[in-house]
Amino acid sequence: MTKRESYEQKTEELVLPIINANHFELVDVEYVKEGGTWYLRAYIDKPGGITVDDCEIVNRALSDLLDEKDFIDESYILEVSSPGLGRPLKKERDFERSLGQEVEIRTYRMVDRQKEFRGVLKAYDKDAVTIVTEEEEEQIFPRDNIALIRLAFDF
Repeated sequence: MTKRESYEQKTEELVLPIINANHFELVDVEYVKEGGTWYLRAYIDKPGGITVDDCEIVNRALSDLLDEKDFIDESYILEVSSPGLGRPLKKERDFERSLGQEVEIRTYRMVDRQKEFRGVLKAYDKDAVTIVTEEEEEQIFPRDNIALIRLAFDF
């Protein structure tokens, strides 16, 4: 396990009781470096959407626990937010909730001379994701070739 994965896992363990006590859902935890600064992000959700006040509740409680446990070596910025419209599908429950909805898929390697696809999520398992395109064609993508899969949205 990398240091980044360890930090994410430990943070998830700390934040889950806070999330559960407030009847929220933990969507994801990530520890990333952007522009020379480390960010520890927790993405939360609930039916009807997350408010700024919800994020503040989790941020304050998590910040206190992180200060107490002090397991992250580098300095970082803690952010708690909604996953937003372009929410990636990562966990089993994300895929389950998204069955029958339109998704966007980006692949690492070209498939039929393209890397971006859109269709309705039909099926998934640990090895592959199946969508049905606008042309009613079924496409199957191996999980190890999916760089990103998220709910599609139109403006």
